[in-house]
Amino acid sequence: MARVWRDAWFYCAVLVYTVAGLMFLAAAGNIGGTSYSNYIMPGIKWLLIFAPAVALSYDGIAVIVRFDQRRSLAFRRVFSRKRLASLLAGLLMMAGIIVFYGTFTSVKTTLPIMFDGFLYDRFQADLDAMLHFGIDPWRFLHVMEGQETITAIINFNYGPIWFSLCFGVLFFVATSPRADGYRMRYLMMFMFVWVVIGNLLAGAFLSAGPVYYGQVTGDTDRFAGLLAFLALDQSTRSVQEYQQYLWMLYEARMPGIASGISAFPSVHVALATMNAMFVFERSRSWGILATVYVGVVQASSVFLGWHYAIDGYASIVLVVSAHFVLRRLMPKSSGSVPVRSANRRGSIGTSADVAAPISP
Repeated sequence: MARVWRDAWFYCAVLVYTVAGLMFLAAAGNIGGTSYSNYIMPGIKWLLIFAPAVALSYDGIAVIVRFDQRRSLAFRRVFSRKRLASLLAGLLMMAGIIVFYGTFTSVKTTLPIMFDGFLYDRFQADLDAMLHFGIDPWRFLHVMEGQETITAIINFNYGPIWFSLCFGVLFFVATSPRADGYRMRYLMMFMFVWVVIGNLLAGAFLSAGPVYYGQVTGDTDRFAGLLAFLALDQSTRSVQEYQQYLWMLYEARMPGIASGISAFPSVHVALATMNAMFVFERSRSWGILATVYVGVVQASSVFLGWHYAIDGYASIVLVVSAHFVLRRLMPKSSGSVPVRSANRRGSIGTSADVAAPISP
């Protein structure tokens, strides 16, 4: 119960955000466009059933493979009161996050309705080209066209892999006592990414992205080559289908799972960057790998036509800046773990011990 009370600020923040979101929907005349019902069953399935099952299974395996006294120590650690209390409090937080995502998607879907469409695509595409020697950045990356294996990997990484890594780290932070040193700061950054970057800045600079450029500007030639690639390459068919699904929802003013179109700034890149910053606090080597992954996500977002390159650049600058500001304001909760102590020889590991270093 004490842990739940310590998380009270987060529940208050979700409540305030939800009320503000509903007021925004009402002002836009789209109060019926809420997404909460779309997230209830998937949220229960993934965040409240699947993720806990994976964590507990890992812990059970960790106990089984131990021998003699180490097995007993591992068992006591896995099923300690602190560990179980953290898990239960974290699951309650996951329930709150399901509501949070319902609000986020509802607001994101309503933004172009409230502000009369996407107003900044031409400006952002021109700025993008100007920063890349007068060439739209996707052209540099499409030297890999025809390499269907590489394209399939890029596509799979941008969807299932990214989702698993980002939400796996979130689950670890919410449920593991080993994340206590930086838990509050991580969740504050989590709110910053989704609310400030994903809603406020997205609403201030509404853009749809390269794949929708022709539909929102009338210039169907500029990204015609990119669209042709997405239509013809078998490994990207799912991307094109999902892009068409989002546009259909936008035109119908309907909510759906992960609905809503906005390119600037990139939440995909922002979340990968946020996790990389926290991974760096635990391990420099894993932090370097996490940083490389940020670059992979950034390149993938441009390659698949979801974003202009500046969408990711802006996210990286914003997240890194916010991370250091918040860390300076909360030095006692920074949770920095020296590299040597983070992997002390002979320590007993559980899923809580290993989740952070391996997930960028």
